[in-house]
Amino acid sequence: MKNILKKIEEHLSIRRNVKRIIFFGIFGGTFLYLFWGIPLPTRLASQNLPVSTKIFDRNEKLIYEIYTDKKRSPIKLSELPKFIPEATISIEDKDFYKHQGFSVTGITRAIYNNVFKRDLQGGSTISQQLVKNALLTQERTIRRKAQEVVLTIIVEGIYTKDQILEMYLNEIPYGGTAYGIETASETYFGKQAKDLNLAEAALLVGLPQRPSTYSPFGAHPELAKLRQEEVLKQMVANKYISTDDATNAGKETLKYTSIKPPAAPHFALWIKEQLTDKYGVQKVEQGGLRVYTTLDLDIQDIAQQAVATEVGKLKKQNVHNGAVIVTQPSTGEILAMVGSKDYFASDEDGKVNVILAQRQPGSSIKPLNYALAIRDKKITLATALSDVPSCFQVPGQPLYCPVNYDGMFHGLVQTRFALGNSFNIPAVKILAINGVDNFVGFANQIGISTFIDPKNYGLSLTLGGGEVRPYDMAEAFGVFANQGIREPLIAITKVTDWKGITLEQTDVKKQELTGTRVLDPTVTFLISHILLDNGARSAAFGTNSQLNVKGHSEVSVKTGTTNDRRDNWTIGYTGDAVVVTWVGNNDNSQMSGAVSGISGASPIWNKVMKAVLDKAEAGAYELDGKSIPAGNRGHAWPKQPEGVTGANICTNTGGSPPSSDPNNPGCQTRFEYFLDGTIPATSLITNQDIFIFNDTGQQAPANADPSQIHAENRQIYTDPTGAVYCLDCPIASSSATIRYPLQ
Repeated sequence: MKNILKKIEEHLSIRRNVKRIIFFGIFGGTFLYLFWGIPLPTRLASQNLPVSTKIFDRNEKLIYEIYTDKKRSPIKLSELPKFIPEATISIEDKDFYKHQGFSVTGITRAIYNNVFKRDLQGGSTISQQLVKNALLTQERTIRRKAQEVVLTIIVEGIYTKDQILEMYLNEIPYGGTAYGIETASETYFGKQAKDLNLAEAALLVGLPQRPSTYSPFGAHPELAKLRQEEVLKQMVANKYISTDDATNAGKETLKYTSIKPPAAPHFALWIKEQLTDKYGVQKVEQGGLRVYTTLDLDIQDIAQQAVATEVGKLKKQNVHNGAVIVTQPSTGEILAMVGSKDYFASDEDGKVNVILAQRQPGSSIKPLNYALAIRDKKITLATALSDVPSCFQVPGQPLYCPVNYDGMFHGLVQTRFALGNSFNIPAVKILAINGVDNFVGFANQIGISTFIDPKNYGLSLTLGGGEVRPYDMAEAFGVFANQGIREPLIAITKVTDWKGITLEQTDVKKQELTGTRVLDPTVTFLISHILLDNGARSAAFGTNSQLNVKGHSEVSVKTGTTNDRRDNWTIGYTGDAVVVTWVGNNDNSQMSGAVSGISGASPIWNKVMKAVLDKAEAGAYELDGKSIPAGNRGHAWPKQPEGVTGANICTNTGGSPPSSDPNNPGCQTRFEYFLDGTIPATSLITNQDIFIFNDTGQQAPANADPSQIHAENRQIYTDPTGAVYCLDCPIASSSATIRYPLQ
């Protein structure tokens, strides 16, 4: 019997152990199922929560916000008006500071409303909502609810009430991609949360319960107003505000921000690309960077409007796109960047940032060519060049016979007027004097990054035969504006994290003219003086063109149009600003013949340049804490430097007026500037036997038909290329054919 009882006892013991095993197995499995992978509550205070990156202009206006699927801009509770947390507590959890994570009143009210009013509400406290939104998903399951309960208890144990409320206000969704009260304030009212008034705050804090239903931008904006009234009512009930306060706030007209496309999209995306290269995609999209740039949104808006308006006027001329870049040359700051007429256009062309694209510059490249020749003292501003039918033979290339834009030839033309009127043949002669190799090297030094191998170019390079970027042209013309100093363009002045810790910073105010000197100020003065001389360009552009900026007489400017009319430029500058404008078509289709140096890009340029100079004159820009007056920081533009002197010269050859020269007893004169030591000592006129055409009296080449010519002793001038020019012979007409190659 004892053995039987013992066996029964052993059997019962085994059964009890099995039950225990089964029980603990079920319990353990259930526990693992419910809580496996549960997030740590410490994540709430970690630095790893996704925070959107913001890009600001120079005045800290928001340009662009970068985020993945949620926009979030954290803010401290202490920085908010007290009625924001008060309103939040009133409408969401009036016992927030009394309970330990769960509100019996809230749960009871939710059950009553769900059962008797069929108004589906949750009884969740602020702590529970924080856990649900920041740590868990929105699924409605027992597992998720159990996790919520456990996590809420832990959160209440390790964080203070103020910390929980602050995290809630930074985490809760307010509709769309707006997460947190700061982003909601910017989204709906276009202001920071610290600047909200009671009426605005009451509307925002009512959104989280049903963001899509209560959104003032939704299908039923009237519900947003009703929800606001309920928030104000609860604030009165909880004795945070008076009845009069609620009544006044309820009557206040709310001014919502208009939904605008991102400002300066080409610039913003270019900045994003730079940030991504330096900090990585995750840091840029979720790391909460605060990026302060040089852009001026006021100038940006003017430039964008000018491009859209003026390009719109040119549709009949088959012009469909335009671009602008504006810089402050002394610091290299980019004030505006408009990459196309419309970034948001349905076609892909709008997305292309022409400022960073390669286009042919036309004659806008000529000042660089002339600057090199002046620097090397191969020409002066008085040097005369024979603008006659000419061909150029470059080894390994076909004969090159350029023509002028107007289809005419202008005889002997001095440098000031050759560049001012943008005559092509003199410019080609200057490049022949400089040499293509030397010019490519010089262009690289001054800021042109796209001229690589000189073997790829010929003498047409001075007429725009090589592609450049508008970005580079802004930097290159900045050298002229800076009296020879090359300042690299900059766009970012400071980057911090969202808590204000500085990651990088450039002190722009201390960068005034600290770049690399690539030209002497004497050379830049001479080029700038030609380009502001309205009289010097009047033969080609007239005296009243878009190259004259109202209220700002001293502005240097150069146009450029390619021979095939696929690109049209205007580039102008003072010591305060460089403005580069371009019009054309992304597909390189040809514009009509009506587009010229004074009709295409120049109206855009004129509007933008005037706006920038007006702003500079008003002292809107500062260097070293001092406002910059218009006109190159307080003196006439351009300022005549030491090493430049003036003299009267003959209007025909550019030589000195002789008092006893038997070949030229007198001449008409004009005043001109020279580098010291380059004023010509003579009239530059000699007598020589040359060939003359029998029928026209025009100068003939040596290889002309002997039966058609004869020799005569005439007054001649020899230009820097060695070409002999007859001073008292008729010049070739516009219909004349090229009669001789230039040797």
